[in-house]
Amino acid sequence: MRISDVSIRNAVFSWMLFGAFIIFGAISFFRLGVSQLPDVDFPVVNVSITLLGAAPEIMETSVVDPVEDALSSVEGVERISSVSKTGIANITIEFELDRNIDVALQEVQTKVAQAQRLLPAAVDPPIITKTNPDDQPILWLALMYEKNDPYFLMTYAKDYLKDRFTMVSGVGDIILGGYTDPAMRVWVNADKLKRKNIAVNDVMASITAQHTEVPGGFIQNPKNAYNVRTLGEFKDAKGFDNMIINKRAGMVIQDPFNTIRLKDVGFAQESLAEVYRISRFDGVMALGLGIKKQIGSNAVAVANAVKEQMKTIQDTLPEGMKLGINFDSSRYIEQSIHEMIKHLILAVILTSIVCWVFLGSFTATLNVLLAIPTSIMGAFIGLYFFGFTLNTFTLLGLTLAIGIVVDDAIMVLENIFRYNEKGLRPIESAIIGAREITFAALAASIAIIAIFLPVAFMKGVIGKFFLQYGITISFAVMLSLLESLTITPMRCSSFVHTGHRTTRIGKAFETFMEKWKEFYSKSLNWTLAHRWPVLGISVAFVAVSFATVGGLNKEMTPTQDQSLFIMRLFLPIGTSLASSDQKTREIEKWMRSQPEVKHVYASVGGLGSGGGSDANTGMMFITLKDKGERGTNKELGREVSQQEFMSYARKELAKNVKGVQVFMMDPSSRGFSTGKGYPIEFILQGPDWAKLEEINNKFKEDMKKSGLMVDVDSDYLAGMPEIQVTPSRDRAARRGVSAEDIGVTVQAMIGGVKNGQYTKDGHRYDVYVQLQKSKDPRDEFSKLLIANDRNNLIPISQVADIEQRSSLQQVTRVNRQRAITMYANLASGASQQKALDFVFAKAKELPEGYSIAQSGAAKTFRESFDSLLFALALGIIVAYMVLASQFNSFLDPITILMALPFSFSGAFFALSLTGQTINMYSMIGILLLMGIVKKNSILLIDFTNSVRDRGHNITAEGALKEACPVRLRPIIMTSVATITAALPSALASGAGSETFKPMAITLIGGVLVSTMLTLYVVPVVYSLSDRFRRRDRRQEDVREAFLQVGEATSITPEGVPVLNNGEGPQPTKPEQSLQVKSDEYFKQEQQMPEIEQNVDVQPVADEKRVADDKNIPSDSNQDIRDRAREARRQARAQRREAKGSMISQKPHRDRDRDRDI
Repeated sequence: MRISDVSIRNAVFSWMLFGAFIIFGAISFFRLGVSQLPDVDFPVVNVSITLLGAAPEIMETSVVDPVEDALSSVEGVERISSVSKTGIANITIEFELDRNIDVALQEVQTKVAQAQRLLPAAVDPPIITKTNPDDQPILWLALMYEKNDPYFLMTYAKDYLKDRFTMVSGVGDIILGGYTDPAMRVWVNADKLKRKNIAVNDVMASITAQHTEVPGGFIQNPKNAYNVRTLGEFKDAKGFDNMIINKRAGMVIQDPFNTIRLKDVGFAQESLAEVYRISRFDGVMALGLGIKKQIGSNAVAVANAVKEQMKTIQDTLPEGMKLGINFDSSRYIEQSIHEMIKHLILAVILTSIVCWVFLGSFTATLNVLLAIPTSIMGAFIGLYFFGFTLNTFTLLGLTLAIGIVVDDAIMVLENIFRYNEKGLRPIESAIIGAREITFAALAASIAIIAIFLPVAFMKGVIGKFFLQYGITISFAVMLSLLESLTITPMRCSSFVHTGHRTTRIGKAFETFMEKWKEFYSKSLNWTLAHRWPVLGISVAFVAVSFATVGGLNKEMTPTQDQSLFIMRLFLPIGTSLASSDQKTREIEKWMRSQPEVKHVYASVGGLGSGGGSDANTGMMFITLKDKGERGTNKELGREVSQQEFMSYARKELAKNVKGVQVFMMDPSSRGFSTGKGYPIEFILQGPDWAKLEEINNKFKEDMKKSGLMVDVDSDYLAGMPEIQVTPSRDRAARRGVSAEDIGVTVQAMIGGVKNGQYTKDGHRYDVYVQLQKSKDPRDEFSKLLIANDRNNLIPISQVADIEQRSSLQQVTRVNRQRAITMYANLASGASQQKALDFVFAKAKELPEGYSIAQSGAAKTFRESFDSLLFALALGIIVAYMVLASQFNSFLDPITILMALPFSFSGAFFALSLTGQTINMYSMIGILLLMGIVKKNSILLIDFTNSVRDRGHNITAEGALKEACPVRLRPIIMTSVATITAALPSALASGAGSETFKPMAITLIGGVLVSTMLTLYVVPVVYSLSDRFRRRDRRQEDVREAFLQVGEATSITPEGVPVLNNGEGPQPTKPEQSLQVKSDEYFKQEQQMPEIEQNVDVQPVADEKRVADDKNIPSDSNQDIRDRAREARRQARAQRREAKGSMISQKPHRDRDRDRDI
């Protein structure tokens, strides 16, 4: 019994199955998380270590070296890179992609902990994190304060606001952009120190000795118990000011009438630690709050909850303070989802129109439409249990699955509808039609799943994203197959009604299809008569189309208009924070004057913890108005896109703001790699630092001149002004001063040194001791005094040489070798592939010992395309193996797969005509094409084989001429449905349309061309390959062999009537037997006698053929063949007698559905 028979017999069960898919799918949908990219843990771990005031070279040798030594023994490490700046070092460990990131994180934590004993004592505890492209803030808030009090702004944000937003459900973490910790600053005056003969070490020693709180222990008596604590910490700046400095060079000051307090040599101040960053939102002092969601949570729901909390907080903010939204990525996600839902609705509407036009029946159209919610809602169940989120890749999979679901439903329904049109009742049509199409539907669905199976073997980071896409599609296809073979036949058996078309449009279309079928029959006859010329023209067409691939631009992903971009600003190295802030204000002013700009968030000094070394840098987040709200650009006469505005801003800023390098960054391309987010990124490596600098400059010049790249830059930053203090060993020794004394004094007086902590409102903050600033920082060195071992203060100029030189702003290394990372954006209309080819061509000119390595997005791009090509090739191999197994033929799969090159041709032509690129999303379309276009070939080949099975003497050409016109309507219908379902995405212009378009255009072009050519080329190839077929002879031999051992069910082909006269194979249950009819029997429908048709027959157990299971007949092989031949002759005679007969209908008028079945 077929699965379709079960559903038709048990209609209530089928309806319950339909309801289960809808109900549990809806529950799963509302429990799914929403994000832009899948929640994937990249195998990357970052280690950040800070050492206040340390030069890049010191960070490299004293901090990075010991840590990298320890990390080199961690298993699975692919690359270790580091960046050492003033006061901070970042070490990035990239692991092999199959490495468990959580286990790797634990091993890194262990190794870093072991290396800590080798690090300087002043090093802060290392911060170790794993990288995730989705682990970025979904929302950036700006806390503005018009009273220009940074201390109050920072403390309010950290102590109050952060906790309020952290309490929101789904919020994972909050980043404070531009935040500086509050601190107790102890400023000492060099002149006053000199007058009191006090060294800075004496001040620090006094703070350590007097600002302390030591637990006293625990005491108890027979009645009570007590904790004992010594409260020795100062509570505020006044307490520090009154602190007594009672030692000089470690010796107690013996002068009770001349007490020296801190306020005599300086003062304490509650303020912020060293300010290295200045932040503004729309010109007002501000602090950024980056809201991160928890992994797996719904980004849109979390953002909405944060915005609700923001409304609640807004009314309670202090006077002059307010909250604003700088960037909201959830809006883009939400808009993209709404755009997809809109496309889905339009696809359903267009598909319903196509079904109605082709079938002329509202009930048949309704049957097709009801298949969509069953499969798509059911797919949400799979997404939920796999732990996936609703993201770009799963939604793309579901969007593309719409066409497959409709195709499956149309394939089954059209076959049922065809029998219904011939006069059978709906129940009979459903039984016969579903049975007949089962093999073709199963073959088509398995062939699609086989295409996506190789996705699991894709390498690179992109393989992790495609895995979710492949599983989503596969799950939807399996549900679609189940629906089409169970619920669809059941519904058709209940309410599919046909009738003559009465409308003018219906009659016109029916006439059109009849003429098209007639034309196709004639053109097919001509094609089969001119097979080689047709095949030659087709091959030439494919060759020409493949030649167009070279003219198509290739890129990782198309740029998306998310109404946000980032600008990185660079001023000459050594520029002060104040000067950088002045230039940044000029750029802010220009940006805010542009009508397309909505908000501007600026951070001078960067966003990181680079200390004063980043004072010459800045970063700006530019939020544009949404599409449709930007107005008409005067020059273009239309609304500008984000990319067009970025190009315009780049040119205008270069003309209007001098002395600043501006580099644009499109955040839509981030998340697919662990690099900086630029499409062009690579690493220069070599043994000599000076030679690397020379190569770096030459590469920059060549890349700019190529015309393929803009915003060319590197992380090589030389020329940082540096004041170097070199101890004079002889002079220092004579004066009783050590090199350590000099170093500690310089650090404390210039860079500031942490000297304990204090408590404020329940929080612990650092205490810093530092020399008061002067107008010229170089003057500060002349005032530095160092206490020697004889309790005298010695000017630093007497024991050290002070000179100014330039140095590196940062030191970068890759795999423990110094390296330079270069990056650039693509010029307008340039190809990422061509730009990378240019770079690697230049790399061949490098001197020996120097090389380049791929990095970031460039590395991901190359790995992804290699993986996609591998998946395509493996998919074709797997598809062939699956089809060969299903058709039990080596030749039929080749014939079926002939549709693939034509689909590729159509896709390439479509991409070329519409100006699209070959990117990850267009490759998704090509991958899906490989599964879809095989359906048409499977329909043709399967039905052609069925026709040949009905008549042993029919030729391949004869079978093709009979089968192909019959399958014309379902092929055209499914193809038109697929194309119309993709049209809304192809014509989209809303959020996310940049990702939908290339995929939809690829699908439309591939289906359109492959359908037209498949109708002719597949029959030609089938006909030409017929000479190599031994299928019929092989099948007959197999049947004869099974016949001899008593295991054959029947030698009569399905579709041929068998007389129930007691001879030959007999039905086991004649009252329930039903034989599928071929088309030719319906032509004499009125002349058919009532003859029972049977397909369920008993095994033949002729005693002349088989004596028993253990006794092999002694007859010769020739006798066996003769008897089998005679049996076939008798069967043919029976068929001739029964020709023209139809299925007998039992003489009853009972309308009960079960008895009808």
